[in-house]
Parts: sequence; C-alpha cells; structure tokens
Amino acid sequence: MSWWIILIIVVVLIVLYFIGAYNGLVKLRNRVKDQWAQIDVLLKRRVDLIPNLVETVKGYAKHESETLENVINARNRALSAGSPKEELDANKELSSALGRLLAITESYPDLKANTNFVDLQNQLKETEDKIAYARQFYNDAVLTYNNKVQTIPSNFVAMIAGFKTETFFEVSQEDKIAPRVQF
Repeated sequence: MSWWIILIIVVVLIVLYFIGAYNGLVKLRNRVKDQWAQIDVLLKRRVDLIPNLVETVKGYAKHESETLENVINARNRALSAGSPKEELDANKELSSALGRLLAITESYPDLKANTNFVDLQNQLKETEDKIAYARQFYNDAVLTYNNKVQTIPSNFVAMIAGFKTETFFEVSQEDKIAPRVQF
C-alpha cells in the first residue's frame, strides 16, 4: 500500500514541476516578444525618418540617385517584412544602405551645414543608439529563454509543449567592418 503513496507523490511532483517549468518558459517567451516589440518600435521610427532624410539629401546630391534608390528600396522591404526574421534581414540591409547614404553626404559641405539635415541626422543617430541598446536587451532575453528551452530538464517540457528557440538580433558582416575614412 505504501508504494501507491510513493507513486502518487512522485506523479504529483512531476506534474508540479511540469507546470512550473511550463509557466517559466511562457514568461521567458513573453519577455522575448516584449523586447522584440521594443526594437520594432525603434525600427519603425527609423523607417519613418528616412523619407525626410532622403528628400533633404536629394536636393543637394542629385547625381547620387542610385544610393537614394537603394535606401528607399531597403526601407520598403523593412516596412513589408512579415516575420521578425524577415524584419531583421531587411533592417540589416537598411542599415547598410543608410551607412552608404551618410558616407556620400561627406562630399557635400552645404548639405552638412543644412540645419534640417543635421537635425534628421541627429535623430537618426539617437534612434540607432536606442536600437543598439534594445538589441542588447532583446539578445539577453533570447539567451535566457534559449538556455531554458535547451537545458535539462526543462528541455523536456519545452519539447512536449512545442517551445522553439528564438533567433538573436545579430549585426551583419558589413556592419562589423569599420568604414574607411580618407582625408
């Protein structure tokens, strides 16, 4: 008769562990989604700043149309991205295109003196800095969540309940290379 009691206690403990692990995974997954939402807001702000920046540059750098078109095309891809992965990829491309746009503005002293351009450039820089911080918080949340999904014994609960690992917000290879500045 006592082995029934031990069996019931073991089953209850397993059920309680499963419930606790499941709830922990849900909380971590929600934290990842929340951090992504913070990044998403900042990416939207950056995308909203781009048309004004492009229009300002267009007035000074008419023969740089290819660069301007690349920025607009990258912005459109970022706006139409459906999943976080697509949005990450599109925003990597957008970052690269913006870097090229800001690099060509160095050739236009009148543009660099334009107060509207300087203000837009400062807003864009501030937004980029906020994206970098938000990316750090997002990646920390993804690390914690992925560790829980992949480590024993919570990985059994994750597998049974269908929890999948999340993707880190990584910097593109182009962004890792320092720009070459010549005087």
